[in-house]
Amino acid sequence: MKTFIKIHPDDLVAVALEPLAAYTAVQIDGRELVLLEDIPRGHKFALADIPQGASVVKYGAPIGVAAQAIAAGAWVHTHNMKTGLGDLLEYSYEPVCPELAPTDERFFQGYVRPDGRVGVRNELWIIPTVGCVNNVAQAIEKRAQALLADNIENVAAFPHPYGCSQMGDDQENTRKILAGLINHPNAGGVLVLGLGCENSNIDVLKPYLGEYDPRRVKFLVCQESEDELADGMKLMEELAEYAGTFCREPVSAAKLIVGMKCGGSDGLSGITANPTVGAFSDLLISKGGTTILTEVPEMFGAETILMNRCADEETFRKTVGLVNDFKLYFKRHDQTIYENPSPGNKKGGISTLEDKSLGCTQKSGSAPVVGVLDYGERVKTPGLNLLSAPGNDLVASTALAAAGAQIVLFTTGRGTPFASPVPTVKLSSNSALAKKKSNWIDFNCGPLAEDATLEGLSEEFFTYVLEVASGRPVKSEEAGFHDMAIFKQGVTL
Repeated sequence: MKTFIKIHPDDLVAVALEPLAAYTAVQIDGRELVLLEDIPRGHKFALADIPQGASVVKYGAPIGVAAQAIAAGAWVHTHNMKTGLGDLLEYSYEPVCPELAPTDERFFQGYVRPDGRVGVRNELWIIPTVGCVNNVAQAIEKRAQALLADNIENVAAFPHPYGCSQMGDDQENTRKILAGLINHPNAGGVLVLGLGCENSNIDVLKPYLGEYDPRRVKFLVCQESEDELADGMKLMEELAEYAGTFCREPVSAAKLIVGMKCGGSDGLSGITANPTVGAFSDLLISKGGTTILTEVPEMFGAETILMNRCADEETFRKTVGLVNDFKLYFKRHDQTIYENPSPGNKKGGISTLEDKSLGCTQKSGSAPVVGVLDYGERVKTPGLNLLSAPGNDLVASTALAAAGAQIVLFTTGRGTPFASPVPTVKLSSNSALAKKKSNWIDFNCGPLAEDATLEGLSEEFFTYVLEVASGRPVKSEEAGFHDMAIFKQGVTL
């Protein structure tokens, strides 16, 4: 069994796959190296002497610079290295766009909607336009559980604190996200619940929806109702009758749109879970499907990898804008652009933002970048897309759902129970987490650090995702969890 891994031939560090004791002798690159201190699992040790100020190389790329001279065999972490990143950068387009060869068609059992889009769930959703009616939405959700049937799989309300007392981009973001969820194909019926006096009231929100089917989307203004709970239930019964007409049928995997996100990453995330998702992404795209990568601040330090894989120069320019706009967002709020990774990331072995980002972008696989989406924008182009959203788990996952993702893949080294508006698959980076938190983790990528191959594990995972798309519940669904969050940037009135 492997106890450490050197990821790339040019690396100056290796990663411990299990705790390694000081004075352990390891064989690497045809020579013996004695460790000078204890190396925790997921953490790095130096393979050669690294002078102060020299680059520390992992994944074949710099992940920072040595803050002091580091001896071969020493533990390499935040105490002796630091980020090498600057602020706004100039970029040049150096295209490297390998085409993915088409692969055999695969199928799942989905719900085909009249507009041609496909849901992987047939649920009834209650979407408040404003936080003032959250409690009403949740009360209707509770009563409407009586409407569950074989092909009506869940009733879910999505409370949030916004929809009023917002200005500018904040108000627009709320409206776009709510519209994206109302239009989502995983919902067979949607009750839009308004108060009546809010800024983002139902009449204001309707133009953001575009054309909609009045059998599928119903509206209720609470201030205009004598009994909003009774009226809400009447509308839910009508929605259930319509949603009940849909049944699962065979659908090509080309219709799948899958969001990709990570959180609570550790030193193994970029070695096991993220590469598994990247291989999955390539496989889905090779079948005509679509994936969406987000959390822009965790692209910083690895952004040129994505930029050079842009399918054309226009997409490259949009990707540059995506990255620099987020850096300017940090600067407008007088915050350090590279105030990352988190305490949990560091405990797990990630030392700098470059270290985190180079691991994070493994989720993108090798496909060309074909689209760049604004926050709240719906995906249009099959293939790999980039989406503007922050790293926050709930905010980013909600943005992926609003962009059209029917499923979100969430890799983690530390675990989390959260959900999103769509099935949220948790992939563990290590087997210890999968064993400890089996009530959270859906798929274990730990075997990739043991004896599994990336090709074999990604094929197994692809089959698993098709099962989820066909109705297999994920752990957060079994627990009854569903969450949403909207990006808050500006003034609250």
